[in-house]
Amino acid sequence: MHDIKAIVANPAAFDAGLARRGLAAQSSVLVALDEKRRLVMTGLQDAQSRRNALSKEIGMAMGKKDVALADKLKAEVATLKDQITSGEESERALTKELNDALSVIPNIPLPEVPDGADEHGNKEVSRWGKKPEYNYAPLQHFDIGEGLKLMDFEIASKLSGARFVVLKGALARMERGLAQMMLDMHTNEFGYSETYAPYMLRDEAMYGVGQLPKFAEDLFKTTSGLWLIPTAEASLTNLVREQVLDEAKLPMRMTAYTQCFRAEAGAAGRDTRGMIRQHQFSKVELVSIVAPEQAEAEHQRMLGCAEEVLKRLGLHFRTMLLCTGDMGFGTRKTYDLEVWLPGQNAFREISSCSQFGEFQARRMDARCKAADAKQARYVHTLNGSGLAVGRTMVALLENYQNPDGSVTIPQILQPYMGGMSVIMRP
Repeated sequence: MHDIKAIVANPAAFDAGLARRGLAAQSSVLVALDEKRRLVMTGLQDAQSRRNALSKEIGMAMGKKDVALADKLKAEVATLKDQITSGEESERALTKELNDALSVIPNIPLPEVPDGADEHGNKEVSRWGKKPEYNYAPLQHFDIGEGLKLMDFEIASKLSGARFVVLKGALARMERGLAQMMLDMHTNEFGYSETYAPYMLRDEAMYGVGQLPKFAEDLFKTTSGLWLIPTAEASLTNLVREQVLDEAKLPMRMTAYTQCFRAEAGAAGRDTRGMIRQHQFSKVELVSIVAPEQAEAEHQRMLGCAEEVLKRLGLHFRTMLLCTGDMGFGTRKTYDLEVWLPGQNAFREISSCSQFGEFQARRMDARCKAADAKQARYVHTLNGSGLAVGRTMVALLENYQNPDGSVTIPQILQPYMGGMSVIMRP
């Protein structure tokens, strides 16, 4: 959510930021709507002041036993009461109209974000490791998993339809083990606090993180009116909603392993086979709540935590700074980690780490205050995948595959697999 005061103060800068995202100027409409709302508010305040003054005048008239004057003043009060009621209704309607308009406008990119229309405008920041070499054509993960008899898309389709999977035996254990390994790293080494939070949220919570109203069609909604989380970010970030935090205790770092649910409404025909894009998947999420001046350093720190998971698993990856045309709706700067998948002969996203500024905090009314400060200010929020568990499994299957169809388990993961070092083909 944008600050209408900032837009009014510098409409040209706001429109320039939107232009970088390929959007038309919108400040004139927003400023006009705000002016209309302020006129109504001014009229309402004047009417309320006049009503208060009349109350005193009526008292004075009654004290002088001037019944005619008192009746005249009371008639004016009755008229003002109707005006105030009407004014309050107009103010509520205009405030809602303004907030509705602001709620669907994306965040403004930071200056260092590269301009670009789509993913082709993204900038490679770094690259780690080397591509594995094979003396045969490497298989994709679904061929490997089905060959192991441990990945079943057919039965999942019978149970739930497309974009679901059933994992069995060692692959089911790998999914659990990966999540445990990631949580242990983030909590024991990187200072994140493990959190268990609801998988279903109310409208206002989804609105708070920018999922509503814009992305309703990408979400699943229960018959009770609650929304299934698309990522643990939605739950974790909302834990500070409607609070004023002690600034001395920031940054606040949280992590959670959850199932995630996405309708993938805009993904028709994309990644229809395999585990890359599913309706239900698991992820270890990282969320930070910080004071404004801490945001950039925290972003780099979070990115490093996610990168370290890939490094310890020995997976070749690259770090990309997303351009203005490929950024998410609420972000002002995003790094994607893209892992190498030999079966696809391509890099694929496995984590996004983003900072949102005060964009989400305004929607949640989440603020912080220093002990010596007169006023509270909005916190800045960040989140990232640390990592997407299913996609990490995909990367392991493809990068550690063997010619006989077996899969070697990286040493760091073996303790979480009961000491197993290789998943053998039956």
